[in-house]
Amino acid sequence: MQQMSQETVIEVLIIEDDVKIAEINRRFVEKVPGFSVIGIATDESQAKEQLEILTPDLVLLDIYFPDSSGLEMLQYIRRHHKETDVIMITAAKEVEAVREAVRGGAFDYIMKPLVFNRLQETLLRYLDFHRELHRLASESGHINQEDVDRLLSGAGKKETSPSYLPKGIDKLTLEKVVQAISQTQEGMTAEQAAKLIGVSRSTGRRYLEHLVSLGTVYADLSYGVVGRPERVYRSRK
Repeated sequence: MQQMSQETVIEVLIIEDDVKIAEINRRFVEKVPGFSVIGIATDESQAKEQLEILTPDLVLLDIYFPDSSGLEMLQYIRRHHKETDVIMITAAKEVEAVREAVRGGAFDYIMKPLVFNRLQETLLRYLDFHRELHRLASESGHINQEDVDRLLSGAGKKETSPSYLPKGIDKLTLEKVVQAISQTQEGMTAEQAAKLIGVSRSTGRRYLEHLVSLGTVYADLSYGVVGRPERVYRSRK
């Protein structure tokens, strides 16, 4: 584990039993400046060995394993590798699984299929959180209530904050789309969003897919009389 600075690369271990998904996750992580994947573990024994040898700063952890449980692995990391943080990435949608992950100290919980923008938002929050934490530790070693509030506020920021919006997503335009889609029962297509924003259909789709990645909007296929099916986006009210 490295000493944190503005230039330090956060070392990431991916624990995922599906090799193809692990490789996708690796590519996603390394697209975000400041992060490097130093290992991939596909089962419990590999995970424990690499945790011991590599001492990563951060683990991307799947919840399902052929020989173990991601929640059990989360508890193991909390007991034996207290300086390593965990982001859960999983297809598990059960409320209890989410609750246990939060109780176990996971920094965030991201649903599969993994969307790059959503992962990027979490990684950037994590990077800011740790830079601030290490800055405070290096300056005085002490922390006050104001520092705690600022740290927790930063860790809880979501994509609506301008500093975490991905390239090509404007905050005011995004808010306009959110307001419009929340006011329609029928949903909205990418073409309708494009007309609302005054942009191309592909740009309208980018805004809608960004909202899907945040979980505030979901998409269904609409089958017309002729032509190809079209995605219709609806707000999760």
